[in-house]
Amino acid sequence: MTLIDQPTETREGEALDPAAVDRFMKQQLPELEGEPVIRQYPGGASNLTYQIDYGERSFVLRRPPFGHKAKSAHDMLREARIMRALKPVYPYVPDIIAICDDHDVLGDEFYVMERLKGIILRQDFPEGFELSEQDTRKLCGNVVDKLVDLHRVDYQAAGLDQIGKGAGYVKRQIDGWSDRFRKARTEDVSDFEPVMEWLQEKMPEDVATCVIHNDFRFDNVVLNPDNPFEVIGILDWEMATLGDPLMDLGNSLAYWVQADDDQFFHMLRRQPTHRPGMMSRDEVVAYYMERSGFHADNFDFYEVYGLFRLAGIVQQIYYRYYHGQTQDKRFAGFGQAANYLEQRCKRLIEKSTL
Repeated sequence: MTLIDQPTETREGEALDPAAVDRFMKQQLPELEGEPVIRQYPGGASNLTYQIDYGERSFVLRRPPFGHKAKSAHDMLREARIMRALKPVYPYVPDIIAICDDHDVLGDEFYVMERLKGIILRQDFPEGFELSEQDTRKLCGNVVDKLVDLHRVDYQAAGLDQIGKGAGYVKRQIDGWSDRFRKARTEDVSDFEPVMEWLQEKMPEDVATCVIHNDFRFDNVVLNPDNPFEVIGILDWEMATLGDPLMDLGNSLAYWVQADDDQFFHMLRRQPTHRPGMMSRDEVVAYYMERSGFHADNFDFYEVYGLFRLAGIVQQIYYRYYHGQTQDKRFAGFGQAANYLEQRCKRLIEKSTL
């Protein structure tokens, strides 16, 4: 049982009012008894995730960060409604228990979902979790299969027509992230202009429109503790939308640090994709294309895009640190990380045959 992902104590300044939580939960589920035990999951730099326990019954509450937030960011209600609509056709989505848009309850909107008791693979395998090279390969394929399954969902039949703009996604992403990067750039970070120019020049048409996750990584995948090859849940649907499936894959590969990557990239690693038996990025692309039926003669554009988007995310966080809007020391090296990601993009561009 120790392998099951567990929360820790609530961080200072991020505590929930237990009486308010208790009132809300018992309005939704009158059979609950006793007082709630509230703990917080340590992961994530964005939305806040808590575990609410009533004896043996466990729930997960998701809410935006405290304080000021951008109008379009941290839309908990949208995330919950997407999950609720997806659940009948994509069973790996946790059940939504309740959605609350009344800010008087906890100071912001939030939702409550079932807790999936399972193993989550973060930077490294948890202590006591060991797989052979062959079994690691099997697990890797099973996880990529879940991305393929998502991209096969009939979004129109599922009633998800309105979650994104659909066609034209590739251009919107390149234009949008270029604009966001320029606005977030600090003087100690390179301007990325050659990378943005290349992406504009090499931009393909959308290969398809489907439901995409936009943050598909091992640390958003829940594994069955009794059968770690079985994926029982996919988490963090905040950025899900309608878009190009190969762009979704490119986003995932930006986090896919493999064994032969350089030391700096390994310092950025957030998932155990370096383990013996894990597919390389090229193998993931080939496996995905064979399983999905989607195809690109050359994947370089999508790989460069994924790294550039990641640099944009990193730089937006670093901008806040650089200008003293946060004192979180975790972000002190994010400018250096953005510069490194530009070098990765440039190396890919130099070798590209596009």
